[in-house]
Amino acid sequence: MLKEEVLENMKKIVSECMGEENPACVTACPMHTDVKEYIRLLREGKGEEALLKVREKLFLPGTLGRICAHPCEGKCKINEINSPMSIAGLKRYIADNFDKEELWDMTTENNNNKSVAIIGAGPSGLQSALDLRRKGYKVTIFEKLPVKGGMMAVGIPEYRLPRELLSHEISYIEKLGVEFKMNCEIGKDITMEEIVNNFDSVIVAVGKHKGRVGTCVDSPAILNASDFLRDASLNRESLNIGKRVLVIGGGDVAMDCARTSIRLKNVEKVYSTCLENSFDEMTASKHEVKGAYDEGINFLHGYGIKEISLNEDKTLKNITLQKCDSLFDKNGNFAPSFDENNTKDLEVDTIIFAIGQAVDGEFAKDFLTQRRNSTFECDPFTLQSKNNEKIFITGDASGESVIVIQAMATGRRAAESAHRFMQNLDLCEGREIEDTKGYDTKLRRDVNWDDIKERRVEINELDPNERIKSFVEVSKGYTEEQALFEANRCRQCECKLCMKECMMLKEFTSCPKELFRNYLEKGYEHMDKMIAFSCNECSQCTIKCPKDLDLKSNFIEMRKEYIKDNGNKQVIPAFVDSDRIQMMECSSEYCVTIKPKKKPKYIFVPGCTVPAYNPQLVDKIYKHLKEVLGDDVTAMLRCCGKVTKMIGQSDDFVLRNKIALDEIEKTGADTIITICPSCFVTFKETSNKNVIAYWDLMKEKIGLPKESIGKGKGSPVVFNVHDSCVTRNMSSHHENIRWILTELGYKYEEMHNIKENTRCCGVGGMVCTSRPELYKEIYTRRANDCTQDSVISYCGSCRGTLEAAGKDSLHILDLIFGDVYTESTFDKRSYTSEEEMWKNRAKSKELFIKSE
Repeated sequence: MLKEEVLENMKKIVSECMGEENPACVTACPMHTDVKEYIRLLREGKGEEALLKVREKLFLPGTLGRICAHPCEGKCKINEINSPMSIAGLKRYIADNFDKEELWDMTTENNNNKSVAIIGAGPSGLQSALDLRRKGYKVTIFEKLPVKGGMMAVGIPEYRLPRELLSHEISYIEKLGVEFKMNCEIGKDITMEEIVNNFDSVIVAVGKHKGRVGTCVDSPAILNASDFLRDASLNRESLNIGKRVLVIGGGDVAMDCARTSIRLKNVEKVYSTCLENSFDEMTASKHEVKGAYDEGINFLHGYGIKEISLNEDKTLKNITLQKCDSLFDKNGNFAPSFDENNTKDLEVDTIIFAIGQAVDGEFAKDFLTQRRNSTFECDPFTLQSKNNEKIFITGDASGESVIVIQAMATGRRAAESAHRFMQNLDLCEGREIEDTKGYDTKLRRDVNWDDIKERRVEINELDPNERIKSFVEVSKGYTEEQALFEANRCRQCECKLCMKECMMLKEFTSCPKELFRNYLEKGYEHMDKMIAFSCNECSQCTIKCPKDLDLKSNFIEMRKEYIKDNGNKQVIPAFVDSDRIQMMECSSEYCVTIKPKKKPKYIFVPGCTVPAYNPQLVDKIYKHLKEVLGDDVTAMLRCCGKVTKMIGQSDDFVLRNKIALDEIEKTGADTIITICPSCFVTFKETSNKNVIAYWDLMKEKIGLPKESIGKGKGSPVVFNVHDSCVTRNMSSHHENIRWILTELGYKYEEMHNIKENTRCCGVGGMVCTSRPELYKEIYTRRANDCTQDSVISYCGSCRGTLEAAGKDSLHILDLIFGDVYTESTFDKRSYTSEEEMWKNRAKSKELFIKSE
């Protein structure tokens, strides 16, 4: 059974890993459209696949590509340089170029003999209808207007949203089998009571079509934005509002009114006034403000109406504006104050108030309760009415939506609630507000701004002087070249930095969160054992992780448990031979401890790999130590047991390591000198002695052998330095190896991924034995980090691995004690066979004994 701390660490990873977190563009979208994926598909030339990805969540891709307020763009990571992805523009490009009816998903579940009435054919009602029809319900939409689409059809001007496109995309709902009853006003053509009684559930999806007028003056020349835009959409040819128009308001609806007015026949001049004192303070989107400005709208910032004078026939005579001094009181409440002496007179024929809209709830007054803000009371999560359990409120009527995409999200939520109600299911179980209302992603990542030199591609528009002559669409959309350029700016935000670095994780999982969730749910004993034994213990996953999550320790502990569960017998066949080799390395045939003449301060422990590589180097190190330390140093040739630990045999490791510790204790030495990074770490963890690497000892106390200093001066060879991952946190090792090279007179150049960020050569975790093919991938990648052919290591295993990878690989000891290394001695040595390594081990023992 795994230790409690291991299970807690797994839970921490599952809780904090960002591998499954969506990018901000996805989470900011109320419908959670997979922006990242459809942009990726587009830039890979897979236009139809990109379209299908959009349509998984949005049945109005072309419409939303034009009119969506795109909250996703505000959260786009590269918005930090004020140039976010043109997400809506790319969505439009995909829809305009790849959408066709044969790609529409027409599948629905079998008829379930239940019916739903939806009041309102706006975005929220249409979305509810779509979701419920797909679940097999008979759906009927009742719409007061003669056109489908709600405010999309009668509130958003045609120059922004062509009506043919909107009608075509909405036809999908009708083709699925949703019935529409148009020109049907609830309370007039059919009562609310009839609808509630004749349907199994009712969704109220009426929008805010009731406009406000900010004056008590009664005149046919004073209009509200809602009525004006609806008339401009449905009865434009008969609409006559005079030559001069004043629009009051600083939001997008005000811009729609102003830009619509300038396009109407006989209109010559349009003013736009608002209480805000500048363009920057206006609540309207910058694009809409710029569009209005380019079209010649006259802006009067910082003014409100003081007085409206009428002629006897109730036409407008004069309007007096007064300067707004401030919008808010000292407590931050909206309370405009004016300078009555600072005024401006205007002569206009029409005033359009764009200062807010409300829901007309008269049709449902006997069934629903309206709040002070005109919306209907309902549960904020399920959207179920407070008055009648079979009624659900969505869109503007719920009090939640402000923009089309949010209205659609509430429509989806209301549909799910209605479905659960009709199926006698719990309305809340298994649902989270994050699934329904949008949320801020937990994903955090840094962006290399040097990679983002290109600015956002702005979409071409018709010339302002020409476009105001008609209601032809202003935006031309992206060309193919522009769309691909813009798509390639996307950073494809995700974490998974560990997955990109680790060459084994990607074989078993999509991210650590998924992997360790599986461990917790299934139990480690039911998971593939090779996962744990494929970790090469390099810690790169933790180094790359923004949250420093520790994966390695889990794998190490699981190795131990697998072996314990197997009666303390090895579970990986390939490691049986590793254990045999460890036994030999710890046997008396290859081990020896030099008996000191007196109690020494130091004991030199060379480890296993360097003695197996070159016995003469070990002998020369010991002679150097004896030369400068005299009888203050002795030596021991014996394995520390690290390999036994790596292959999971923890009990055997304790026994083998204790033999080494006992031998050291017998000598009386209090400081262990190592040349093997694994020995350094192992003795640091298991002994009560001081442990110092030969490199640090040379720098701090004894210096290099005198005959070595400066020997490399004049050599043209430039070395890379490969740092050991085992001692990645020992900065003194990194610096002192480089100091040694400088003292020797050799030139070196830094390779990629060094020092604390170094990569494992592939031997770590004994992956070289358990997964030879993975080992090759790892050492090939590490060799590719080199910028030179010759590479220096200070770990015997690393030296051999990089040699296997085809590099001219030397140990730092080769340079300290060998001949001057030049191009003439440049040589890629052949890999040492196992037989030769044992002979070398025996030779190392022989040389140690001779030194007594």
